[in-house]
Amino acid sequence: MSRRYFGTDGIRGQANRHPMTSEIALKVGMAAGTVFRKGSHKHRVVIGKDTRLSGYMLEAALMSGFTSVGMDVFLLGPMPTPAVAMLTRSLRADIGVMISASHNRFDDNGIKLFDPDGYKLSDDTEREIEELIDGPSSQMLAAADKIGRATRVESAQERYIEFAKRTLPKDLRLDGLRIVIDCANGAAYKVAPEALWELGAEVIKLGVEPNGRNINDKCGSTYPQPLCDKVRELRADIGIALDGDADRVVLADEKGQIIDGDKLMAVIGESWHRSGRLSAGGIVATVMSNLALERYLASVGLTMARTSVGDRYVVEHMRKHGYNVGGEQSGHIVLSDYITTGDGLIAALQILAVVVQSGKPVSEVTNRFEPLPQLLENVRYSKGKPLEDDRVVTAIEAGKTKLGNSGRLVIRPSGTEPVIRVMAEGDDRDLVNQVVGDIVEAVRKAAA
Repeated sequence: MSRRYFGTDGIRGQANRHPMTSEIALKVGMAAGTVFRKGSHKHRVVIGKDTRLSGYMLEAALMSGFTSVGMDVFLLGPMPTPAVAMLTRSLRADIGVMISASHNRFDDNGIKLFDPDGYKLSDDTEREIEELIDGPSSQMLAAADKIGRATRVESAQERYIEFAKRTLPKDLRLDGLRIVIDCANGAAYKVAPEALWELGAEVIKLGVEPNGRNINDKCGSTYPQPLCDKVRELRADIGIALDGDADRVVLADEKGQIIDGDKLMAVIGESWHRSGRLSAGGIVATVMSNLALERYLASVGLTMARTSVGDRYVVEHMRKHGYNVGGEQSGHIVLSDYITTGDGLIAALQILAVVVQSGKPVSEVTNRFEPLPQLLENVRYSKGKPLEDDRVVTAIEAGKTKLGNSGRLVIRPSGTEPVIRVMAEGDDRDLVNQVVGDIVEAVRKAAA
């Protein structure tokens, strides 16, 4: 059964266009509040947001929806997505809400929902909410004396900063480290630099002047070049780039070279394994993670399970099979000993812990393997189902045959936009380029 509102990561779209309108946000608040309004206790919802202009509009609509069905609302203001998940549990709330479109442009927005334990909702729960969104509102309304109240949580930032700091050993400090951090003019623009400063680091801040329209605009984890330039200019020890809602991170070493999520998972996984903290004998990654990561982990006696793309699928596999380290090449790193979703700041702190404890530069700490040549191309289409076209099917089968056992091929439709993602990797760069080129050409012809 197809879903009308929820995609792979909540509800997302262009602001002030269906479904990212005040009207739908109001109904989402009413529907989600009704689904989670169980038991006789006073019901609570936590709402956070990033720095997009449309966040004000959606926050007000969601607040109205939740209070109208009898839920008290705790407003956090601009806060990272993982902070919302953490505070949902800490404040004993029935549901958590993050208003964000993650790494997208400012004119997009989204609504992510968390259950009382801080995990993203199951497909079944999302379908239940969708049914109520499309149903009559009058049946969900609370009696006049049961309408909820809204309260702003003034201590939210301090709570999250303290939580993040406590993921490090009690005696570990960052004194002597010069750190450049780019907060993408997003949700972590206050809390991330403050946490690093409180741990003793010298902090140089980029992307900390949000104006509602500049989130992810040539900054942050999706555009790390300014970070790399600043690291080299100031001879910093490390650069940290977060995305708009701070649930993903990429790093730059002291040479200004980018360190992606695959290398971060290798460092954390092996470090935790050596200290006896790693569970299930390995990590969880997605089909997009580089084959070199899998080979490296095998060389140190660790396994790597692969899931579909999306941190929710990584988390589901981790919970089902007992892993405590997982993530994506894009920089979503999930460390379930601490948090229920990707957390860019906490992942960066774990790398900094290894750097401090080893006394080695970041480039040496993170240089665990050389990624295989990997090429990803996105092909936009406007109609039809290109992956079902005979020309595309033939090109994909031919690509798999050419790569054989020396590489991998991953073809998938985007979960949030009309795009086919074509990725290949292998030991032979020219062959990888040829395979991707052939498939992309076939998809474009099919979509013409």
